[in-house]
Amino acid sequence: MKEAHIDTSLIFAYAKSGKYPELEEFISAPNVGRIQDVAERCYAEGMYEAAKILFNSISNFARLATCLMHLDQHQAAVDAARKANSTRTWKEVNASCVQHKEFRLAQICALHIIVNPDELEELIASYEKFGHFDEVISVMEAGLVLERAHMGIFTELGVLYSKYKESKLMEHIKLFWSRLNIRKMLKACEENAQWEELTFLYLHYDEFDNAVLSMIKHPIEAWDNTKFKDTITKVTNTEIFYKAIDFYLKQQPMLLNDLLSVIAQRIDHVRAVSQLRKAGHLAVAKAYLLQTQPLNIKEVNDALYELYVQEEDHEALAAGVVEYTNFDAIEMAHLCEKHGLLQFRRIGAMLYRISKKWAQSIALSKQDKVWDEAISTAAESGSQEIAEDLLNFFVGQELKACFSACLFTCYPLLRSDVVLEIAWRNGLMDFAMPFMVQTMREMTSTIDALVLKEKKKEEALAEEKKKAEAALASGYNSIDYGAGDPSAMVVYGAGMGMGAPVAPGYGYGY
Repeated sequence: MKEAHIDTSLIFAYAKSGKYPELEEFISAPNVGRIQDVAERCYAEGMYEAAKILFNSISNFARLATCLMHLDQHQAAVDAARKANSTRTWKEVNASCVQHKEFRLAQICALHIIVNPDELEELIASYEKFGHFDEVISVMEAGLVLERAHMGIFTELGVLYSKYKESKLMEHIKLFWSRLNIRKMLKACEENAQWEELTFLYLHYDEFDNAVLSMIKHPIEAWDNTKFKDTITKVTNTEIFYKAIDFYLKQQPMLLNDLLSVIAQRIDHVRAVSQLRKAGHLAVAKAYLLQTQPLNIKEVNDALYELYVQEEDHEALAAGVVEYTNFDAIEMAHLCEKHGLLQFRRIGAMLYRISKKWAQSIALSKQDKVWDEAISTAAESGSQEIAEDLLNFFVGQELKACFSACLFTCYPLLRSDVVLEIAWRNGLMDFAMPFMVQTMREMTSTIDALVLKEKKKEEALAEEKKKAEAALASGYNSIDYGAGDPSAMVVYGAGMGMGAPVAPGYGYGY
């Protein structure tokens, strides 16, 4: 009888009794049994050999692969999975091969799984669970050359290198950074303290601020002077500049000027100088100060001039204070005033003079016996009192030549009667004589000029008087009478033009 129930029961009976030849013979002949149902029942009851025969007969390769897995026939299972071509089947076979350490076969399965991004993390986890780190890395490396290789493969391989094979991480990142999920790769590198790789990724992810901060925090692993200088010019947060200055002061002070020359266009020089001064390392940044000095910033000039004083470079200081005048002249003068070298004290006197502190400047010149500068300062002051005090000082010190030089240089400021009295009292008439001669000459010239002026004035008045008299005489001579009536006269005076009738109705007179 050809009934499905009978054929199905017979198939299961063969399977249950282990009569596999009879089972194969029966199912290969025409029958109406429900082979799929029997195969599933056999699988459920652990009769994998019978289930294998039944699944194979109906070409259910997915279930066949599962049966073969249970029979430890992994090569056959892989062949069946290839025919089934199902991600689920590949995953099951792969998991079994990994568990039984059939890594070659497992890799074949894995290569069909990793092309699906959604299955990638689960596959890696199945390897990591058993500690097969090298094997999963081999799988991912093999997947790089697949036609369907995607970003996930490159990224996950990078993560695996970060965890288990750090020596290959940098090479991988350099080769494939454009195909990585950089955000995920950054997280992995940060978790595993791979600072060089982290910095590299920041640079290629255009996160320049983070790249610089990473090099500052981890200089041994991540810092490189050239790379640092190239990167810091691209940062957006200007606060990083000042962190970089502190970093170089502590880690690479001899390269500080290189850094400052790169960022000089974007930093606040006042703040930078204050930072260097606070750290006590102005001298280290001297090249930067010289580079910035043409901007004539007060704080920069003050710092640089302090260095000149410390280094006893009086020539540079003298040239600087003349060319770049935006600095605290009084403070610098105080600093120079106490210096042990004469040249610096002379600069201090000059600074007092520039600041119009005439008394301090002259006192400093007197202290160092620099008489010519004291005299020129007194002349420049324009003060009669200062000039006469200096003159009395020279008299008291019996400096006759200086007395004479002071008379010559401060001539416009000195009163002749005072000079004459001082000279007469101290027996310096010979030294004062050129002054007196010049004074007498000027007085004579002044008197002569006044006399000449008065003479010219008298001549001008006389000329005007003469012209007035002539004009008056001319006016009387032009009087005439009209029509015999004296009341109708017309006067043609100087500058009046035609005559105007004095009384109407009488005509013009000539």
